[in-house]
Amino acid sequence: MKRKIPTFKTDEEAEVFVSKEDLSRFDLSGGEPVRFEFKLKDKSISLRLSDDLLVAVQERASHEGIPYQRFIRQAIEHEIARSRTD
Repeated sequence: MKRKIPTFKTDEEAEVFVSKEDLSRFDLSGGEPVRFEFKLKDKSISLRLSDDLLVAVQERASHEGIPYQRFIRQAIEHEIARSRTD
């Protein structure tokens, strides 16, 4: 039976753990993919939405576990990437 990964108080503790341990001995099934955003967000826009659409966006973002502004940005990025491959 594989062991559970301990909880860490700092990133440094996690780095030390990962550098020293064989992660194949641990249960990683509870992990979730994480998408990091590295690009600087240096532009701001104003967007008008109906109340119903905003509520739907906020609910979907909440379900995804992300802020609704990030959800909107990711939806735009996804559509742009998809249209480039068509």
